[in-house]
Amino acid sequence: MRFLLFIFVAILSLQAKGLEVKPVDNELYKKECATCHFGYQPGLMPTQSWEFIMKNLADHYGTDASIDDETNKSILSYLLANASQNAMNYKRSAKITKSLENGVLYQSITEIPYHIKKHKKIEKWMITQKEVKTLSNCTACHKKADLGIYSKKTIDIPNYGAWRD
Repeated sequence: MRFLLFIFVAILSLQAKGLEVKPVDNELYKKECATCHFGYQPGLMPTQSWEFIMKNLADHYGTDASIDDETNKSILSYLLANASQNAMNYKRSAKITKSLENGVLYQSITEIPYHIKKHKKIEKWMITQKEVKTLSNCTACHKKADLGIYSKKTIDIPNYGAWRD
């Protein structure tokens, strides 16, 4: 029986290796966070970043997003369990974690070195146009971001089209 369990876990692990980021699968997180903005997958940032964000909801990027303590603890637990360094079997989460500098607190996804590297060839007008506005608006260009898929073949930049390196 243990052997079958081992095989099952190994197969799941191999399947996850091909995925980019684990999709959001927590209903409370979706309800409390993803109703106001894109539900960023926890694997897009490290634990320290999620801790910072959840401790500072009273000033959440200029908005008061405060929630009760019990809800906060529950969501934080989900975020930490699935943060980038705890999701190394997902391709982008592993690359994000490997890009992090020791001792640096990244306060947003747009500060993550891997994220910066992947967007360095994007022209400013593509980001600042009204359909995108900011690099934190993942779904403006990454058409399968909600599924945790950020590959080049799913990028369609408004007023530009499919991304070509």
